[in-house]
Amino acid sequence: MAPVSEQLEPQGAGADPAAAATPLPGPPAGEELRRENGGEWCPGSGESRAQPPAAPAEEAPGSPGCPGSAAAPEPPEGGWGWVVMLAAMWCNGAVFGIQNSCGVLFVSMLRLFGSSDDKQLVFKTAWVSSLSMGMVFFCSPIVSIFTDLFGCRKVAVIGAAVGLVGLLSSSFVSTIEPLYFTYGIVFACGCSFAYQPSLVILGHYFKKRLGLVNGIVTAGSSLFTVSLPFLLRVLIDSVDLFNTLRVLCILMFILFLAGFTYRPLVPNAKDKEGGKKGKFKLPPAKKICNFSVFKVLSYRIWALGIPAALFGYFVPYVHLMNHVKERFGDSVPEEVLLLCLGITSGVGRLIFGRVADYIPGAKKIYLQVASFFFIGLMSMMIPLCNVFGALVAVCLFMGLFDGCFICIMAPIAFELVGAQDVSQAIGFLLGLMSVPMTVGPPIAGLLRDKLGTYDVAFYLAGVPPLIGGAILCFIPWVHERQKLKERAKPVDGETTEKMLENESTLVSDSTEKPAKELDSGF
Repeated sequence: MAPVSEQLEPQGAGADPAAAATPLPGPPAGEELRRENGGEWCPGSGESRAQPPAAPAEEAPGSPGCPGSAAAPEPPEGGWGWVVMLAAMWCNGAVFGIQNSCGVLFVSMLRLFGSSDDKQLVFKTAWVSSLSMGMVFFCSPIVSIFTDLFGCRKVAVIGAAVGLVGLLSSSFVSTIEPLYFTYGIVFACGCSFAYQPSLVILGHYFKKRLGLVNGIVTAGSSLFTVSLPFLLRVLIDSVDLFNTLRVLCILMFILFLAGFTYRPLVPNAKDKEGGKKGKFKLPPAKKICNFSVFKVLSYRIWALGIPAALFGYFVPYVHLMNHVKERFGDSVPEEVLLLCLGITSGVGRLIFGRVADYIPGAKKIYLQVASFFFIGLMSMMIPLCNVFGALVAVCLFMGLFDGCFICIMAPIAFELVGAQDVSQAIGFLLGLMSVPMTVGPPIAGLLRDKLGTYDVAFYLAGVPPLIGGAILCFIPWVHERQKLKERAKPVDGETTEKMLENESTLVSDSTEKPAKELDSGF
């Protein structure tokens, strides 16, 4: 993922040469350059106004909002960014490690809250994990707005605190219904507010290495997915489900501390609108809810294809453990399947994250097309596996391409809409993803309750990824056509500007000659 820092016209271009040659005022004496939240000393602003600034250039996407700044600051490609990367990696691990290990919690909930008289037990229990994962993505459009307004650090810290409260309160319930609110809504909303800033902040520190860094960060969830199922199994068997949830609160507390490392280099709306010393005023509604990203046709197709592919995506994570227990009994360690998913998902994120750096532009989308094809195919093969070893092989391939799909989400968003709008572009997409990811697992559970087996559920879960992948194939072609049109517009405008400039030169010359003749005759 490479945030687009467009090189704009030099300051003062096209203006009066004398004005352009006027030296820019320097920073006031004794005043330190402010870097917090991307703040910088801007020409023509601040206390020193001894000299007028040059003609302001058009504000660059992602620029600090200085009147005279010509382009956004280049990402440092390291430094404090490595600390931010580790914090974001912990965020991905804590949030999605718990979410992806929901199969272990799901089996424990069935045993703890279930009864033989309840014929819809699987359906009702599946709503806990499904609602939790769905809410993580459903809140994303709101999170993107708050991130633009207040910055990554505040949003991530508050989100981790809310998630900690929700997870801790889930350990004190006595029936399954309160878990819909405490675990499915409060905990998930907190995770959502902590998760999305971890994607946005990376673009502040990395550009050339952004694909690799995203692969490392998203591999954090794989590391936790590998280790947490075994830890959860040991904890549940020894200290029961409720104390296990309290132990998981430690992960959320560390996430709370990690959020303080998100020191953004691009200003938020609070800095832009209120200035350094002024009061904060809310920006216009159009800036708060930036629906302009939907004007980009390639983004609209992407926002349609990804949710269409995800109706069956979360079904294996929720129901695979129970499916193995029903088919193979207690003779096989079902946690090994989540281990396989986690390991190969981490490998896939590292490999394909680096590969994405070498694929130009929107052609990165073909990696997601291949991912959805294999994920759908592997989902359909789960019911056909009558040997546990075959199921392990299926999970290995599914995890590999799951990692490919995850790690290039943010790079593709940067390519389609640019760095300026990437926060809300990711937020809207994740919000649209929440609907299929929430609906899929309960439908699979309902089919299991009605048919007595998971076979049909897994067959149907493999169809949406194939459809979504076919939709995504059109994006590179559409995006290239858009880029050609955008390149043609500045050329036309520049030609017109030059024609007007030449015409004004001729007029000035024609009026200057009679004036000289009159002067010489007088």
